[in-house]
Amino acid sequence: MQKGCNVIAHVDNVTLPWLIVGFVGQAVFGMRFVVQWIASERRKKSVVPVAFWYLSFIGSVIVLTYVIYRRDPVLIPSFSLNLLIYMRNLYFIHRKNPMPAPTGGDAGDAGPPTTKTD
Repeated sequence: MQKGCNVIAHVDNVTLPWLIVGFVGQAVFGMRFVVQWIASERRKKSVVPVAFWYLSFIGSVIVLTYVIYRRDPVLIPSFSLNLLIYMRNLYFIHRKNPMPAPTGGDAGDAGPPTTKTD
């Protein structure tokens, strides 16, 4: 007779706190989607609130701490790269002198050519 898989029975006193860290990190990271969903519903359009980036950053730091402890070669680079992206977005949000938006076309595009009417 085969016994059922009891994950909790295989958790020792050292591993349990790390599992809690991992689950808390995933919960914080997952809350970013709830925040984004609520903000979009309130405005009746897709928006990305600043809280989304903070939850992304904090959740990633917590999960990265967990995956470093677990020495996971797949998730360590992934969450490390994500942290750079979240920090960059928070930098853009909070910098003192924002760059003016382009006046036309795509980013970096000076707009359509102008013609002289003399």
